[in-house]
Amino acid sequence: MTSVRAPTRRAVVAGMIGAGASLAMPAARLRAASGPPPFGTVRHQFTQVEGARPVPQVAIPALAAGALDLTAFKGRLVLVNFWATWCAACRTELPMLDRLAASGRSDLVVVAVSTDRNRAQVAPYVKQLKLRHLAIGFDPGGLVSRVDAAELDTPFALYGMPISFLVGVSGEVEGYMTGEADWLSAEAEALFDYYARVR
Repeated sequence: MTSVRAPTRRAVVAGMIGAGASLAMPAARLRAASGPPPFGTVRHQFTQVEGARPVPQVAIPALAAGALDLTAFKGRLVLVNFWATWCAACRTELPMLDRLAASGRSDLVVVAVSTDRNRAQVAPYVKQLKLRHLAIGFDPGGLVSRVDAAELDTPFALYGMPISFLVGVSGEVEGYMTGEADWLSAEAEALFDYYARVR
């Protein structure tokens, strides 16, 4: 003869929590499906910007010659990376961004903007890293970016270094990622695909 034991209080509470979680799960999946796919590293995650803001119409001096105007790329995705020669993580990420720029994705432009104060250091650094495909800008005076964004009306606040901002096809900043990231990964590709469709 088997004895039937009454459920313990702990078992009842655990069952109630489990039932509540299973009821809430479809809603959580629905929210995740309606936003961008997750992309990040162990330390940093892509952060979607609420109330997207248009990029400023400012001519950023190009390292080679001429200027870069981020508004000229409207209709395409633009990954804008801010970096510096003193930043160790930038040294890791820049070659990856160069390969991304050379990947042949026609709906994506990759722009790397140096924040170094001494322009003379930037060209040898770019040559040393063999960066051949990136559009490289130079913004030591904070034409488009600032550590304290309250000083300048810009969507490019430098929360860390490096930092990358994804500008959507509408010409508005959709989100950002601090720290170096694997921009050649399948997760990054899914992020680009998502924002290429969002208008």
